Amino acid sequence: MNINFHNPSGKFLIDSVDLRQLTWPDPLICDYCYNFERLEAFYVGSPITPTTLSKVIESRKSWETNKTHIGDIVTAQLQSRSAPPQALKAAEKLKERGTVAILTGQQAGLFGGPLFTLLKSLTAIALARQVEKDYNVAAVPVFWIDAEDHDLDEIRTCDLLDNDFNLHQVDLKLPQMHSGQPAASVPLPDSITQTIETLYKILPKTEFSQEIFEQLVKAYSPGTSLVEAFSRWLDIVLGPTGLVVFDSSDKTAKPLVRSIFTQELQSRGKVSGLATLAGKNLSALGYHSQVNPRTDSVAIFHIDQTRRPVRLRDNEFEIENTTWTTEQLINEVQKSPGSFSPSVLLRPIVQDTLFPTIAYVAGPSELAYLGQLKQIYAEFKIPMPLVYPRLSATITDGATMKFLKRYKVNFETLQNQDDGVLNQLLADNLPSDLDNIMKDTEQSIYHLLQKIKTEVPLVDPTLTEAVQTTKKRIERDLQNLRSKIIKAAKRKNDTLQRQFYRARSLTFPKGKAQERNVAFLYFLNRYGPKLVDQLLANLPLKIGNHYLLSP
Repeated sequence: MNINFHNPSGKFLIDSVDLRQLTWPDPLICDYCYNFERLEAFYVGSPITPTTLSKVIESRKSWETNKTHIGDIVTAQLQSRSAPPQALKAAEKLKERGTVAILTGQQAGLFGGPLFTLLKSLTAIALARQVEKDYNVAAVPVFWIDAEDHDLDEIRTCDLLDNDFNLHQVDLKLPQMHSGQPAASVPLPDSITQTIETLYKILPKTEFSQEIFEQLVKAYSPGTSLVEAFSRWLDIVLGPTGLVVFDSSDKTAKPLVRSIFTQELQSRGKVSGLATLAGKNLSALGYHSQVNPRTDSVAIFHIDQTRRPVRLRDNEFEIENTTWTTEQLINEVQKSPGSFSPSVLLRPIVQDTLFPTIAYVAGPSELAYLGQLKQIYAEFKIPMPLVYPRLSATITDGATMKFLKRYKVNFETLQNQDDGVLNQLLADNLPSDLDNIMKDTEQSIYHLLQKIKTEVPLVDPTLTEAVQTTKKRIERDLQNLRSKIIKAAKRKNDTLQRQFYRARSLTFPKGKAQERNVAFLYFLNRYGPKLVDQLLANLPLKIGNHYLLSP
């Protein structure tokens, strides 16, 4: 990677790396961005084709949602949380005819979750603004919280960097009694206060720390549910941009999707079969099936304190050892739709029934499983939205960017957790005379040994092996000498070592991509509220790249 700083605002530094140069992106997302024709059978269209969005907007116009109802529901949610006026204004736009929505979403990660949650949100906001500009339609960015997710272990931790860029995990202890409950029904325990204090001790102190601390205390108060606290935090951070945060567990929205639940029950789990077939077709092309439902799966959960799957049992259904006839379960849906929840396969159908969605901003895993849903959208006669890959980025700083540029270090090589890259850097930066002498010595000895290897058989063929052994020993001794010189250089060049370890710890903490491993709270604490506006003002809506950002 060659660092060519792009500085559009005078302060913000940005560079990019092709996703195909990195080790962690799945082949599917790389092909989705650069070789879409291989995947066109699984999606509504390519995000880089200008006509795709216009076609999706037109198809959405012919399938109107009940916008007044969803607009009222969203507005009531925002008002109950005292959301910023910009978010409330955006919610009002949802009631207007012709308004479209750009959706994204995630589980209610502790204190906002990893950096990718922020990146998803910003991509949706930026795309909505671009759609309004390019297509002359009102577009609202919506963050759909997977509020009924019951994998509490996945959402109750938060990873942060300290002053020395060491990674720490903050863990919210939840009583075992909440196991299996939807996150929306799990209240924050009294220990949340201590958890926030622990977090505050880990975070480097900046001019923004006190304000961040006070905002967290306000959002994450004991007794507030995990989802409401998450919602309040996103309202604080992103509400001023016009992002609408939606709690999908809202029971007042469930009557609007009764027909979706009913159709899935009447078709006896057809969704799972269609997803399985699409997964097999993806696998046949060399990709993988992201979601592999059981043969007895129905894409619905039943909620009665805990969230339990609905299973096929002969001509009936089963929920936690209780048998239901089709008629009984459909009657239950009609009577109490709030007691039902879509699976990951049906969630997009429910989501796009409620909102006039023209695009969904997806992470890599979501992009993969959404490729299994095209026929499911057709089955429910709902226009499939464009799937738009979220921004992929690492937030660095000026020191890291200068280090990469000065030493011509490829960003992606920092992911390795050994010292191979550092050793090469030190070797490259040895005094030129010493380095040249070592190289000349190695070359001279190599050529001399090659001559001996050629001449010895003429004297005594049995000595050939001895020559080879001697050659290997000398090469090994020279390599050991070079290693000792490099170690001495390490001791002498402490500055280069510190710069290397600092850059590696910031960009790939514990060898993992920063965006998946560090809470966005860390960056808000470091750069303050201006970070959101800076990112929105500077980030290009261009897919297929990983961006290096230095606010």
